[in-house]
Amino acid sequence: MLKNIPPIISPELLSVLNEMGHGDRICIGDGNFPGASMADAEGAILVRADGHGVPELLDAILQLIPLDEYVETPAMIMQVTEQDKGMEVPIIDEYKKIVEKYDKRGAKTFGEYERFEFYEQAKKCYCILQSGETAIYANIILQKGVVK
Repeated sequence: MLKNIPPIISPELLSVLNEMGHGDRICIGDGNFPGASMADAEGAILVRADGHGVPELLDAILQLIPLDEYVETPAMIMQVTEQDKGMEVPIIDEYKKIVEKYDKRGAKTFGEYERFEFYEQAKKCYCILQSGETAIYANIILQKGVVK
């Protein structure tokens, strides 16, 4: 066992976060996210976190890695599609509150990708973390910063 490591962080995820360098990205996908096929497309590492929600994983990850200070939006979410316009996505507000605890820029760290662009960007991530999150549009890509 280790001290000060959130228990939701598996040994495999801890290793991946440690291996990631400045600028590497991790995609945390919700339960509907096609994590396995996205990871296979470009050789990203797939880590499973079944039974865990994205907010809990996001909070635990941000205890261990900083967001990139050298880019404007190191936290990218999936845009709601035209078909779902007007749909409330309250989980994003949760994400912003979590990020505010760890990054002084708060909600300004967030940007959006159109759905299919999000998928293309996810394929290029170092790791795809497949969660069991049931909320829709709950996917997020984080860009790791410099550990100081």
